[in-house]
Amino acid sequence: MAPISAPRPAPTLEDVARAAEVSTATVSRCLNTPGKVSDDTRLRVMAAVAALGYAPNFGARAMVSRRTRTIGAVIPTMENAIFARGLQAFQEELRTLGYQLLVASSSYRQDVEEEQIRSLVARGADGLLLIGHDRAPQVTEFLQQRGLPVLVTWAYDPAQTGVSVGFDNRRAMRTLAEKTLDLGHRDIAVITAPLADNDRARARVDGIRDAIAARGLSIEGLRLIETDYGITTGGDAFAALMQTSPRPTVVMCGNDVLAVGAVKRARALGLSVPGDVSITGFDDIDIASVVEPALTTVHVPHRAMGAAAARCLIRMIEENGAVAPQELDAHVTWRDSLGRPPR
Repeated sequence: MAPISAPRPAPTLEDVARAAEVSTATVSRCLNTPGKVSDDTRLRVMAAVAALGYAPNFGARAMVSRRTRTIGAVIPTMENAIFARGLQAFQEELRTLGYQLLVASSSYRQDVEEEQIRSLVARGADGLLLIGHDRAPQVTEFLQQRGLPVLVTWAYDPAQTGVSVGFDNRRAMRTLAEKTLDLGHRDIAVITAPLADNDRARARVDGIRDAIAARGLSIEGLRLIETDYGITTGGDAFAALMQTSPRPTVVMCGNDVLAVGAVKRARALGLSVPGDVSITGFDDIDIASVVEPALTTVHVPHRAMGAAAARCLIRMIEENGAVAPQELDAHVTWRDSLGRPPR
């Protein structure tokens, strides 16, 4: 049997610097803030890193700087694309700023979100990205006690404390509802996510109610079904609404996933969209433009929001100063699923 050779010593930062013919400070910048290094230098350094098999000692670095250069994010779900584009832009921007991302999913459950927040904090996250303002009081108290920078996104509400980078869900949905009313719709129904512990879903429903009330119409007749986000659940809720009387002329959905489910079920029921019933969504994810008919929806600036959230959170961490909330524009995207009510 051949003798077992002793393991080679792990390559060091100095080894990489010698191989790339740069200073150790330049190697460090390439690894931590690659956007601040020229492309030629970065490529030479990263080639040396790959050739030597170098891996930074993040534990030692964290002990010296008291930072792990890691950001934690807790999102409600990974089962559909609602959060994917914004989170991708968030991660890309973090990378240019020299930070890594850890992601967890709460399945829209506050108890799971609390568990994941505490876990990310225990793992040394320098800051947290959270979705929406709704969470248990003990979680808010825990984060305040730790003094950890926390940024809320996918929501903007000046009445809320804390820093957010997002959009006004209520105003955006009100605008879509107003345009729906302008077309002559009066029998409106809504398919939404469960409203408890979800300020974005509540705000969108409130936006529809605002638009109806502003026209002097009664909101009492607004039919609403709460269901989990999903194409099948959206279809089931749509089918149930089509059994009510009078049958709604438009079904406004809390997101595009529910709306696609409604469109698919309408086709299965032999209903024309928008000839027999109109359907709207919210988010403007990719599926909204490829479903037939394409969805009229609210466009959410996912990538701009994710990138801005990353920059804002890192400022909170590194500058330790006051950061103002940022409101981004969410606007109606007109496509084919919304038309005038049937005569």
